[in-house]
Amino acid sequence: MPSVQQAAVSSSDERLVLAVDLGTSGCKCALVALDGSVQAWAFRPVPLHLVGEYGVEQDAEDWWQAFLGAAQELLATDARLRSRVMAVCCSALHECTVPVDEHGNTLARAMLWLDMRGSDAIRRRARNKWLNIQGYGPLKLVRWLRLTGGAPSLSGKDQAGHIAWLRDHDRTLFDRTHKFLGPLDFMNLRLTGRFCATYDSALTTWATDNRDLSRIRYDEGLLRVLEVDSARLPELLPSTDVIGPLMPDVAALLGLSPSTRVVAGAVDNSAAAIGAGTVRDRELHLYLGTSSWIAAHVPEKHTNLGAFIASVPCARKDRYLAMAVQSAACSNLTMLRDRILFHADELTPDESRPDVYPLLDHIADRVPAGARGLIYLPWLQGERTPVDDRHLRAGLFNLSLEHTREDMIRAFLEGVALNTRWMLEPMLAFVGCDKGAPMTVVGGGGQSNVWCQIMADVTGMVIEQPVAPIQANALGAAFIAGIGLGKLSFNDVPDLCRRKWRFEPREAMRQLYDDRFGTFKELHRRLAPLYRRINHSQSTPR
Repeated sequence: MPSVQQAAVSSSDERLVLAVDLGTSGCKCALVALDGSVQAWAFRPVPLHLVGEYGVEQDAEDWWQAFLGAAQELLATDARLRSRVMAVCCSALHECTVPVDEHGNTLARAMLWLDMRGSDAIRRRARNKWLNIQGYGPLKLVRWLRLTGGAPSLSGKDQAGHIAWLRDHDRTLFDRTHKFLGPLDFMNLRLTGRFCATYDSALTTWATDNRDLSRIRYDEGLLRVLEVDSARLPELLPSTDVIGPLMPDVAALLGLSPSTRVVAGAVDNSAAAIGAGTVRDRELHLYLGTSSWIAAHVPEKHTNLGAFIASVPCARKDRYLAMAVQSAACSNLTMLRDRILFHADELTPDESRPDVYPLLDHIADRVPAGARGLIYLPWLQGERTPVDDRHLRAGLFNLSLEHTREDMIRAFLEGVALNTRWMLEPMLAFVGCDKGAPMTVVGGGGQSNVWCQIMADVTGMVIEQPVAPIQANALGAAFIAGIGLGKLSFNDVPDLCRRKWRFEPREAMRQLYDDRFGTFKELHRRLAPLYRRINHSQSTPR
């Protein structure tokens, strides 16, 4: 159901940005002042479509309608608010692919970042006939790393894999496609009529030369390997560019002035890095959403192939964003809610799933640290960092008749935290900071005080919680708009991001979680070959 929330804080600055946060679960819209205060926000859900064995899709038209519904709800009742909106700017999920025609009409549903149908297609392009390194031909891998900072995921979970799959398996659709767009590109097309992509949005085509942040461009050699023409990809530009005014029909639908400017925006991880206030070099933020990542701005392009960490283009034109990504975080709790506690088949069409997350927090807080020996492995959809393995699966280890549902809930939260520590260790070395530095947590999962304390205890890091962690992407989009319009600078951002709590790791928990982490890594080492054998030719669990 739609929900609108009014902010408790009012701003003395009259100028507002309509900030859009399009995620896997749906679209949030917020009215944000340039001092970082959120005046109001609304949300519309977007459904997922599961296709065959490995396909996961969403309808881009559903993204657009969710945006219109949320934005209209914010703007419809208050002409004064509408008059204060000076810009629209989006943050959006990425590693997704939307084929559109020359008029911007969608030709098929978008393949999402969870979609692994392109695995075989991208593996064929990435490898050589004889000698390969981790599945890549050596010369191809060197070129990708040198130019882009990374390489296509062999799981097929990015634009390179999606486009390769469409070329191999739906050639008619491939040939009809005028442009392959990401979600941010699609939203900007509908807002302005312009086919364009930001440097970070285009990253996972794995066709851009990112060595010089002042002139990122498509590389013909990479395009040949991927078997796609640059004409089918959108124009490249920085996140802070003003890409045009609103289309007149969109302005009319929203009740905004046709002169309202649209700033290019950023993909979710880039926007979250800004909205978290972590704009200085080597300041870490942890995003806890459907998936999860740890990121920090750095001045240099670098790659750790062994841990699948890279520094890549982002919202800042003078910095890279070092990224370590895990496939499933809050989606583990969603699965717990929808498949175990409140199965979708048990709800009537008019019922919505209850908001059980505060209850899960309360229950988990009553269970002793360590969940009485129960360990949860949160690999619902394979894993990406520090291993890229699509065969891994989630599971509860050491379950006995003594355990209760309460223990399982605690184990789920601890399992995601253990997985976060797993990718944090190589990330700290990559970025060049130690555990003494704080890490800001944002995203929906960052609202949980219980989970924040678990994260601090498990990782040994000080965890800083903003006033509204769930609004980080919207704040990031608003700040990017302010910077693009010359009203703010990146140096202003840290002072605009207010902190709520600071969670210190508790020394009493250190030995417990050190031991548990050792067991967690041993479970991966022993079970990975079994998962590979079991899931090599089987479909992904739904």
